Amino acid sequence: MTPIRVRIGIPPLALLALLTGLVTPGTAAADPAPTTTVEEQRLDRAVPQEILRRSGFDSVASDFARELGSAHSYAQARRVVVRQGARLWQRAVDRAQGRGPAGGDLSRDDDRPLYWARLGMTREVRLWEPEFGLSDTRRAQLLSGLEVSSRGQNAVRYPHGRGVKRILVTGFDPFTLDRDIRISNPSGATALALDGTTIETADGPARIETAVFPVRWQDFADSMVERALRPQLPRVDLFTTVSQGRVGRFDVERTNGAWRGGFPDNDTVGRTETVPVTDPVSQPQWTTTTLPYRAIVAADTGRFAVYDNTSVTEIPAGGTAEVVRPDGPTPGSTARAGGGGNYLSNEIAYRATLLRDRLGLHDSLSGGHVHTPVLEFGTGNTDPATGAVTDPEFIRNRLDIIGQVRSILTVAADSVSAGSVATDSVGTDSVGTDSAGTDSVGTDSAGTDSAGTDSVATKRTRG
Repeated sequence: MTPIRVRIGIPPLALLALLTGLVTPGTAAADPAPTTTVEEQRLDRAVPQEILRRSGFDSVASDFARELGSAHSYAQARRVVVRQGARLWQRAVDRAQGRGPAGGDLSRDDDRPLYWARLGMTREVRLWEPEFGLSDTRRAQLLSGLEVSSRGQNAVRYPHGRGVKRILVTGFDPFTLDRDIRISNPSGATALALDGTTIETADGPARIETAVFPVRWQDFADSMVERALRPQLPRVDLFTTVSQGRVGRFDVERTNGAWRGGFPDNDTVGRTETVPVTDPVSQPQWTTTTLPYRAIVAADTGRFAVYDNTSVTEIPAGGTAEVVRPDGPTPGSTARAGGGGNYLSNEIAYRATLLRDRLGLHDSLSGGHVHTPVLEFGTGNTDPATGAVTDPEFIRNRLDIIGQVRSILTVAADSVSAGSVATDSVGTDSVGTDSAGTDSVGTDSAGTDSAGTDSVATKRTRG
């Protein structure tokens, strides 16, 4: 548990003046006391504490706080947060891949210890009041350094030389935690399980590197995705943004839209607007996948059905009402939902593929978005109020999803050669030169959404 701290938002000298009657409250200059976020405020509930305890991650925040407290300057503090963030990421990867102690009886494939331990660390930074003083700007820089390093975003490393394909995969934090605080995100678990691993393809090995992103609108508006992916896309052979989607199925999302649908993020903030990007004048309404979706859908990759999802929601050119288009957007339309909805999963897909296109890589780089099935708890363990934090069926579902993502990546990598792209013809429906797009309905990619139905997707029979 984090120790209780009493803070008075008035500097000591000003407080002394108040107590001695030298000044009035209205003349005392004071910075507001630090506060925690909505996301961090969930941390002290029973479920997060149990997850941390049963994984051995329960001492991460307190150990970090001690080291941070030993910093005597901003530069020292910066080194501490970046170093400790990177250690947390590597510890979570090692645990997921069977290296080192499990730390408890929680399944190693679980992504939640990383999520809750990181929040414990960001809370320590947010509340820290060092003697040397810390401006709001520098506190924000410390938090940014911690977020990037603890998510693997600055730890992408590929082997030198030719003959090894390079694959980049992204995942998300858990989300919709006020609905069920026990929630795990299989895309984040997949990122931990696959980071730094090698898969064998038809013409040689492929190295997978991964990173995880928050479920917060503001981080995306602040260009976190572009900063993380811009150095990597020119040197990879394949990229896939991954998130949790619909119940019982995988979807390869054909089209991404430039619209934010407003569903609340992990800080309970909603945004309803065009996806904010640099150079909005040239921003298209839609971007398209360059993944080999036909090969992926046709392959036997695992337990869950895989669909080629072509549906979008648009406002047609000259119109005012939203229309669902099962076969993709029409020329000149305005995006209201991509195939993956209008939440942050759609947005990461839109941003990543727009970056690909702005880097001139549309015809040479295979990339796009894959939605996993919703990770469900087992029968009899579905009530958030009374349910356990884990169960055997829950673990099996997560492991099956991770394994099937690995198989999907293998199929995709088989379709490309190192340094080239092999895509299905995505069509010339004026998509991709239009304007920005977004998720669609409901609670997508960081989580689930309701966009897309079986009737508009090409189904692969279950393996």
